[in-house]
Amino acid sequence: MGLGTVKSLYRYPVKSMLGESLDAVHIGPGGIPGDRAWAVRDEDRGGIRGAKRFPDLMTFSARYDASPAATGSSPATITLPDGEHLGTGDGNVGERLSEALGSPVTLWPLMPADALDHYRRGAPMLDDMEAEFRRMFGREPDEPLPDLSVFPPELMEFESPLGTYFDAYPLLVMSQQSLDHMAAHHPESRYDVKRFRPNILLDCDGDGLLEFAWEGKTMNVGGATLALTIKCPRCVMTTQATADLPKDPKVMRALVKDAGGDLGIYASVATPGAVKIGDEVSLS
Repeated sequence: MGLGTVKSLYRYPVKSMLGESLDAVHIGPGGIPGDRAWAVRDEDRGGIRGAKRFPDLMTFSARYDASPAATGSSPATITLPDGEHLGTGDGNVGERLSEALGSPVTLWPLMPADALDHYRRGAPMLDDMEAEFRRMFGREPDEPLPDLSVFPPELMEFESPLGTYFDAYPLLVMSQQSLDHMAAHHPESRYDVKRFRPNILLDCDGDGLLEFAWEGKTMNVGGATLALTIKCPRCVMTTQATADLPKDPKVMRALVKDAGGDLGIYASVATPGAVKIGDEVSLS
């Protein structure tokens, strides 16, 4: 069943920072090479952390000056909000990131999957775990929390699937039509793709929240085949300031009301292959 075409491709060298657009990529078994290959560690409360802990990370950006290796963590350049450039291998990178975030952090490449202490979750910000989950997912007291049972069980103990810095799965797929649907129904907010950080943005036939009908299906994208897993439960990151977008808690109010707090769909790689902008997309 034909769906449409690939509109945009994105890679995020450092977890929670702004990333870079791509014209073409070879999707490997673990997703897009170089995606979320670096992350900051909270040296105060422990654990690898993203913008749910340090929202200012979304005002930083990162890019590769050369094509990254298929696996591991290739050198990348980080740009701070004031325009300062840092190399991921610079001796002072942790110090400068700590100063910019106002909290002690270090920058880490991917570690082996058996480095369990490295991936283990740090201490929560709040002692009350329901309040902590509401903080992380940007939910009001009268709004339901996401069904956490949809996530891989290891994420209850570890920040990410072991050996990666992904939130849950290696790829996030979205349609422009979902963004357009939310924008049409909630014009007071800006439903810009930068808020939602997909890897693959599609231009599809039809309208509405199209991805919600794709769970459990297989998607053919260019030369790759993806296994579509679960709808993406959105977190507080979608409401934070990033690039030219202001902080906007109304985004989450609208997502909870119209979409159950979800937007986009996670995917794993069934068959690696080349993908480029304009490639046709179909479900099978």
